[in-house]
Amino acid sequence: MNKAIFKAYDIRGIYPSELDEATAYAIGRAMVLHLNPTTVGVGRDVRSSSPSLFEEFTRGVMDGGANVIDLGIITTPMVYFAAGRLDIDAAVSITASHNPPQYNGMKIALRGALPVGEHTGLSDIRDIALAGEFPPVDVRGSLQKEDIKPAYYGYFASFASFEDKQFSLVIDTANAMGVYELPIYEQFPEQLSLTYLYNDIDNAFNCHEANPLNVETLEELQAKVRETGAHMGIAYDGDADRIGFVDELGQVIPMDLITGLLARTILERRPGTTILYDLRSSRAVKEIIEEHGGIAMECKVGHANIKRQMRETGAIFAGELSGHYYFEENSCAEAGTLPALLLLNLMAETDKSLSELVSEIKRYHHSGEINSEVEEKDRVLAELREKYADGAQHDLDGLKVSYPTWWFNVRASNTEPLLRLNLEAETPEQLEEKTAELLAIIRG
Repeated sequence: MNKAIFKAYDIRGIYPSELDEATAYAIGRAMVLHLNPTTVGVGRDVRSSSPSLFEEFTRGVMDGGANVIDLGIITTPMVYFAAGRLDIDAAVSITASHNPPQYNGMKIALRGALPVGEHTGLSDIRDIALAGEFPPVDVRGSLQKEDIKPAYYGYFASFASFEDKQFSLVIDTANAMGVYELPIYEQFPEQLSLTYLYNDIDNAFNCHEANPLNVETLEELQAKVRETGAHMGIAYDGDADRIGFVDELGQVIPMDLITGLLARTILERRPGTTILYDLRSSRAVKEIIEEHGGIAMECKVGHANIKRQMRETGAIFAGELSGHYYFEENSCAEAGTLPALLLLNLMAETDKSLSELVSEIKRYHHSGEINSEVEEKDRVLAELREKYADGAQHDLDGLKVSYPTWWFNVRASNTEPLLRLNLEAETPEQLEEKTAELLAIIRG
């Protein structure tokens, strides 16, 4: 078994050279030994390797004495929904998210969609699976099926409040799991005119990368929005737990600004509540949350960190620069299509276009995340800490240094020799100057 398939937040590797059926079986046995669940819900994506990996993983779970609920082919947010609604002790999504089709993997959560990451059990599962010592059990587990999709569709459609408006949307699912989110939109035939890009699940992943964080993958969506005069373009990643947006002008909307817009409409319903934003986000996000009566709180990067902090602080919503949006309504986990519905609600309520709403909160100039290959990451971070000692420094996640008119954050990758830089300034000129200054040190 290749232990490198165990990442910080999930399991992921190339099939079958890195992750095969025998490995899936061992992970199933190891998960039961470590987590001791009575019942495990398991969903899967449409990769060609998913059926056989599902069969062997669930065989391992049942051989370990736990029961399996087969959730079928569903999105990762649906798996989290099941973890919060069904009487199950753990839930697993067999998926490799936005990775190409030759990859596969697993995302593991506990009851209530509590994530199992490197420091919350995944490394223990890895070690047990690698050892391969599985004691016999007295009673083998059983398998039954459960279709969670109708409840999921009905629940999230109930958040729509744009009944007296009409919108045209272009939705790109990249021939991936976002196809299974489309029935939510289809419940509003009088309000929503829908144009689909790459929604052929029979040719799964056979198109551009299913990754809205890579803006190159949005070019066809941008063109289609302009061509059709649509009010909004929507793009899903491979397992539909991330979502990206294009406005009616065909412009890609930065994902942190979507956090600000969603916070605005959420705080209208829940004033005075806590909202988390990842520390790479624009300073405008904090300002918007506070201007609308919310409590703004920075959080670390990564879904396991954010979901834990939401529970610790009582936050009802969190947004991440990568397009993950977390909602109390889905057990502090991602809720695939809810961000789109809330944006439509906001557009209907304000009678403003998406570009107008974004222009109201786009106050600064952001670099986006810039990666640099660095072998001596600790040395570079120490050098940055010393050079920018006159700024306000904190270590929530990497090094963040703030000044009155600009700030930067530098984080080390968990798995690669990379440093990741995010920087924001009040003017384009200052952004260019400070980005060059920081990169000269990081890459020097």
